[in-house]
Amino acid sequence: MTTGGNLKARYVIHTVGPIWYGGDKGESDLLASAYQGSLKLAMENQLSSISFPSISTGAYGYPVDKASKVATGAVIASLRQSVTSIREVVFVLFDSQTFRAYCIQLPAS
Repeated sequence: MTTGGNLKARYVIHTVGPIWYGGDKGESDLLASAYQGSLKLAMENQLSSISFPSISTGAYGYPVDKASKVATGAVIASLRQSVTSIREVVFVLFDSQTFRAYCIQLPAS
């Protein structure tokens, strides 16, 4: 975790997701761990919000439909498991295909 520098965010939590090798190399567990580890660090530092891109779906080739299911599942499970300072989670999604994939996975609010 580093300071946000000139960003509006106070901090940046750095994480690396897995490269997609077809889905049978533990990619889903590794991807879930990237989200869970970031949330854990945010909670340990009493942060109230966190934003995520669609981790690994760019250059690492993780299919968006599969990544959205893992991402939303990992975030929801992490927040339900413990008392948390997190009040807002934002998925920052850069195209309509990715946006639709995440909308399908998220419960209506």
